[in-house]
Amino acid sequence: MKNLLLIFSILLVISCKSQKQDAKSKFSTIDAKPLENAVLAGGKLIRVDSFPSKNIVPRSVDVWLPENYSSTKKYAVLYMHDGQNLFDATTTWNKQEWMIDENATKLMNEGTVKDFIVVGIHNIPKIRWQDLYPEKAMDFLSKEDKEAIYDEAKKSNFSVDLKGDEYLQFLVKELKPYIDETYSVYTNKENTFVAGSSMGGLMSMYAVAEYPTIFGGAACFSTHWVGGSPKENNPLPVAIFNYLEANLPDSETHKMYFDYGNKTLDAFYPQYAPKVDAIFKNGGYDDANFKNLYFEGTDHSEKSWQKRLEFPLAFLLKK
Repeated sequence: MKNLLLIFSILLVISCKSQKQDAKSKFSTIDAKPLENAVLAGGKLIRVDSFPSKNIVPRSVDVWLPENYSSTKKYAVLYMHDGQNLFDATTTWNKQEWMIDENATKLMNEGTVKDFIVVGIHNIPKIRWQDLYPEKAMDFLSKEDKEAIYDEAKKSNFSVDLKGDEYLQFLVKELKPYIDETYSVYTNKENTFVAGSSMGGLMSMYAVAEYPTIFGGAACFSTHWVGGSPKENNPLPVAIFNYLEANLPDSETHKMYFDYGNKTLDAFYPQYAPKVDAIFKNGGYDDANFKNLYFEGTDHSEKSWQKRLEFPLAFLLKK
C-alpha cells in the first residue's frame, strides 16, 4: 500500500511539472517586443504583433507596464478593447487616443488607485462589430425579428457571423493565461477588469455577464445599446436588455460603470439610461457599485472618453 501511494505521488509530481512545462513552452512561442518609439507619458509598452488564437482572427495585443514596474510586487489588470487607440495618438487613424498611460500614471502616483497594468486588444476594423457584439443577446430576439435582421444584413452584403463568444474565449482562455504567466499580476476577479467604448462597451458588459468569476467589473463608455445602426423599431436594444436582466452579475461582488454623452452617435444613448438604471437597481446595485453617468455636450470620440477616464479608473481600481 505504501509503495502504491509513493508511486502515485511521484506520478502526480511528474504530471504537474509536465503541465507547467507545456504551458511555458506554449507561451514561449509568443514574440513580445517593447515599442521603443511609442510616445508615452510614462511606463513602457510591449507588443505582440499577432497573438495566436484558435478562437478568433489573430491580432496585435499591447501590454502597458507602469513606471517602476517590478516583478517583486503584484498588479491588477485592466483589459481594454480597441487597443490601437489607447496610448499613442501619433499612430491612430484619427490622431486621438484614450490617454490611458497619462491617466493611470497620474492616479497611481497620487495613490488613488491600485497599481495596475493595461492589456490592449487591437480590433480588426472589418470584423469589429462581429467580434464585439454580445452574441447570446441574439437568442432574446423573436424568430421574426432575427430573420428580418439576417435578411437585411444579407441584402447589404453584411456578415452576421458573430464571434462575440469566441472573442471572450480568446480573452479568458488564451490571452489571460498568458498575461497571468508572463507578468506579475493578481489573477483573481477582484483585480481583473475590462473596459471599452461603443461596441467595446457592450462587450465589456458582456464579458462580466458571461464570466462573472473572472472579471470583477467593467467600464462601459458610450455603450452602443442600439446594437447596430440606429433606426426606428429597432429590436436589438430590447434583446440586449433582456439578456442583461437574465444574466446580471452579482451586485455583491461586482462593480459596473456606464456613461454617455449627447452629441454625434452618443445622441442616441440618453433614451436608454432609465432602462439601464432600472435593471441594475432592481438587481441590487447601488451607488457604491454602479454608475451610469451623463456628460452633457460630449461626443463619440476618444477625446471625450479621455477626459472622463479617471472616473471609472478610480471607481473600479480604488485602493
